[in-house]
Amino acid sequence: MAPPRLSPSGRSSLIDSLRAFSLSGVRVNKEHLQNKITFPEYLRRAMADAIRAKDASAVQLFEVGQGQHPVEWPIVVFINSKSGGRHGPKLKARLQELMGEEQVFDLSEVKPHEFVQYGLSCLENFANLGDNCAKATREKLKIVVAGGDGTVGWVLGCLEELNRQGRLPIPPTGVIPLGTGNDLSRSFGWGGSFPFNWKSSVKSTLEKVARGPTARLDSWQVLISMPAGEKLELPYSLKEAEETPPDQELEVEGELPEKVSCYQGVFYNYFSIGMDAQVAYGFHHLRNEKPYLAQGPISNKMIYSGYSCQQGWFCTPCSSYPGLRSLKNILRIHIKKLNHSKWEQIPVPSSVRSIVVLNLPSYGSGRNPWGKLKPDYLEKRGFVQAHPDDGCLEIFGLKHGWHASMVMAEVISAKHIAQASDIRFELRGGEWKKSYLQMDGEPWKQPMDKDFSTFVEIKRVPNQSLMVRAE
Repeated sequence: MAPPRLSPSGRSSLIDSLRAFSLSGVRVNKEHLQNKITFPEYLRRAMADAIRAKDASAVQLFEVGQGQHPVEWPIVVFINSKSGGRHGPKLKARLQELMGEEQVFDLSEVKPHEFVQYGLSCLENFANLGDNCAKATREKLKIVVAGGDGTVGWVLGCLEELNRQGRLPIPPTGVIPLGTGNDLSRSFGWGGSFPFNWKSSVKSTLEKVARGPTARLDSWQVLISMPAGEKLELPYSLKEAEETPPDQELEVEGELPEKVSCYQGVFYNYFSIGMDAQVAYGFHHLRNEKPYLAQGPISNKMIYSGYSCQQGWFCTPCSSYPGLRSLKNILRIHIKKLNHSKWEQIPVPSSVRSIVVLNLPSYGSGRNPWGKLKPDYLEKRGFVQAHPDDGCLEIFGLKHGWHASMVMAEVISAKHIAQASDIRFELRGGEWKKSYLQMDGEPWKQPMDKDFSTFVEIKRVPNQSLMVRAE
């Protein structure tokens, strides 16, 4: 399968919006669209009541629909109304105009796992009672996520529960980009920013979701095992997990702590360690403390750039001992290459201050830091061409802000380190008391112990997610 087509790298949010303005001028009749996507009222009411009561058996409150015809394009929307500056509430109201209000879920009120557990189960219960309208609606259902990459990942992670429970088919997902980077959205053709002519483009987006082909996306499980004691300030992408012993195939140097704390999560685009995560952590806290500064993607990026300079990503304070800046002082990396069964340790370049593990060929608002590598270079390094569904991750390093800027401008490529199907990071404190990690734009502060290591294991989730590709 051909990889999803990316937006041209380096495009600014302003240009993205202008492009969306110019290309989404195809008129979509509002009434025609409403008739195609709006569920029959009895299904909307039943699902809403099931979610409100947190009881999928609310199906008993309604007669099974007789003689009702399913809509051709059943769609539900999850919207993060806090994303997209001031556009979120307006977009929510617009979406509710275009379909039944019960089909638009504000994530501050209804979480995606509640929809899966109660709303979708209610629909399945109708189908099991012989309701052909409900059965067809469930089988043809598609999802739209209006939000940033973190929001899209959140919804995809909840839909993954359907695989584990054998509740097929999995609804494929399209995107209305409301975040800052929107790399998941870009990777499947949905654009990099919220368009200026959003009222008309929302209609065309819903129609594209309905008609668009599906594409597959790898997802990656992260398991963090750390000495028990300090608690993490968890992003919503991580949850506490049962204690899991390290992979026995890989020997661990030194002693293991008697008690450990474990955390688990899933990412779809990237996982990183180092200065880029530290800058992201500071930016998130600044935005939470002063939300009036974050009025949209462009202002977010300006604040982010200023914060990068302040934190020493570009200019390291002279008082900081240079030997402590490199991740080599705290990090060891082991990998399994694709279709290989043995672990191997790979060196951490002494110059890098950030290590990034990348799944999509889009990072940092549409850039491709791994680059489009020539066949002879691929052969020399033992690499393969990168795709988001190839079961392989790209690992690269960034030296400092100036290097990262040149990489993001695609003047040079990032420092290629490895490609892998399994990864283990081992973090040991020493002079460092903490490090910073992030995945899919959700950063956190990771405490470190000088006596015991913290392990981060990354493995592919067996089932791939389904996306809708815009065409």
